[in-house]
Amino acid sequence: MIAFRDFALRRGERLLLSKVDLALHAGWRVGVIGRNGTGKSSLFAAIRGEVEADRGDIDVPTRVRIASVAQETPALDDTALDFVLSGDAEVHAAIQAEANAFANEDWEAVAEAHQRLEALNGYDAGARAGKLLHGLGFTPDTHDRPVKAFSGGWRVRLNLARALMTPSDLLLLDEPTNHLDLDAVLWLEQWLLKYPGTLLLISHDREFLDGLSTHTLHLHDGTAKLYTGDYTAFERQRAEHLRQQQIAHDKEQAERAHLQSFIDRFKAKASKAKQAQSRVKRLEKLAGTEAVRVERALRIEFPAPDRLPHALLRLADADCGYRPLSDRERGEGTMAAEPSSGASRHLLPEGEGKMHTVLHGASFILEAGDRVALLGPNGAGKSTLVKSLVGELELLAGERSSHPDLRIGYFAQHTVESLREGASPIDHLADIAPGVATQQLRDFLGKWSFPGNRAFESVDSFSGGERARLALALIAWRKPNVLLLDEPTNHLDLDMREALAEALADFDGAIVLVSHDRHLIGLVCETFWRVADGQAQPFDGDLDAYAAWLRTRDASADGKAGGKRKAAEPAAVSKPAGKARKANPVKLAQAESRVAELDARVKALDAALADPGSYDAGGERLAQLNREREAAAAELAEAEAEWLTLYDAA
Repeated sequence: MIAFRDFALRRGERLLLSKVDLALHAGWRVGVIGRNGTGKSSLFAAIRGEVEADRGDIDVPTRVRIASVAQETPALDDTALDFVLSGDAEVHAAIQAEANAFANEDWEAVAEAHQRLEALNGYDAGARAGKLLHGLGFTPDTHDRPVKAFSGGWRVRLNLARALMTPSDLLLLDEPTNHLDLDAVLWLEQWLLKYPGTLLLISHDREFLDGLSTHTLHLHDGTAKLYTGDYTAFERQRAEHLRQQQIAHDKEQAERAHLQSFIDRFKAKASKAKQAQSRVKRLEKLAGTEAVRVERALRIEFPAPDRLPHALLRLADADCGYRPLSDRERGEGTMAAEPSSGASRHLLPEGEGKMHTVLHGASFILEAGDRVALLGPNGAGKSTLVKSLVGELELLAGERSSHPDLRIGYFAQHTVESLREGASPIDHLADIAPGVATQQLRDFLGKWSFPGNRAFESVDSFSGGERARLALALIAWRKPNVLLLDEPTNHLDLDMREALAEALADFDGAIVLVSHDRHLIGLVCETFWRVADGQAQPFDGDLDAYAAWLRTRDASADGKAGGKRKAAEPAAVSKPAGKARKANPVKLAQAESRVAELDARVKALDAALADPGSYDAGGERLAQLNREREAAAAELAEAEAEWLTLYDAA
């Protein structure tokens, strides 16, 4: 149990939290919510012991093992798999000791290392690390690549995998979905549901919170209030609490007015003096219930397009990808042929001067009113398809055509970082609206929550959410009839995400959206395309069907450690997963038998390895037993995953 007693926390001169008294019990999954700047990350730092309370204390049992995601990842030569495996420090050390003992042919040390691994249940550690990498979107060919070869977003995933690998009783996750695609978010949600310890989760993804939270801790106006239930339950309870608070306030104000009126009328009359005095005392004892202060609702809007033709944009039999740089482009230092930050650089083939085709034969038609969500793992080509639709990437083959009145509003993953340092919102808007009166620009920015002097402040001091809001405002100014949005919510809090969802729902033009936020996708999009395995194909079903389909894919794709993602067959993509067939009872029985058989095999090999006679037989025999044991353990993990898949479908 974690207990806060009269807890207060400052950051610099600012008081973030005060008078916090609450307890978080073992096994709870707590969603920690609140607007940016309310102290969520600072609270995590206090739990980890990195910052001290300004007043009161926080009681975290000394024996509780805490795991959290590191903020930085050094450029290491370690492989991705070894980096994740090192999250379990004891097992990693035992594996290293075993490897060193084998290299030195020190069979006594080998025996000690084996006994240590057996005690730690460490022989399946490699498989567990591989499963974590696979679930978070790393293909098998990347498991042996050095950490330093990965881009920043993929290193964040490595840090997340390492934290999940770390044995813990308390897991602290601060915005774990920000660098994940929807496939990985759905996988992570299922993994965390099985986590046996206590989970504290900061997130702006309400569907993720609803899927996981047993309790919700709301940080607001210097306070922390604990609610039972998920985010939706919190909203309902808070609304009722605020309603009751306002009723109590109104009632108290009426009583105050009545008492004050009596006092004013009779305080000078001797016959009424005692009564007036008693009412003065009563007035002093009233609780002083505060009126509900309504948080200013954030509302944004995309203006109606000036023109909205029916047929807007079309790709016909298009090969999308990256062409090699010309000698002139290399000389000028251009990045025209390189994948931008939206692409998965680590998934590209090595070597220069190669044509890299990401999607083959893509045919895509966008018409007025279309609302399309692109689904699929990162690196599969969602951003590449969007860039090809925009025209930022030249097609390698096929045809792109558009209506003469097409006007695109494009939000890329790197848009927020591309704002000019030192410039203000007014400066940015004036760049694309030359000659427009300053007052008109100020009025427009005010609608996007940059009122008054905020419109003249430098973006250098803006948060990521404020920068993203400005980038969206610049897009809205142009009155586009097509919005191509690639992960627009990464920096947005819950309120801004809700405002964006409402604005997009009211938008008259067409939308193509890449996002891991299921709430946003569900409110905005009606059509779904899956981008994977070099193809872009319609998915016949909603987000629930997609999530179910991901869970019920062939176990050889999702179940085994480090296994490849199986290419989705067209029939599987076009068939709603919500109507998946029940498991075949014969296959289920066969799977159970296979698990029992392999489990017995692993135990037999463990017994052989524990037998002193095996060490007398020499190193070659011992090495053979270890190889057989590792192979059997891997087969067992695969068989168990297949059995679980069949069992869940039964």
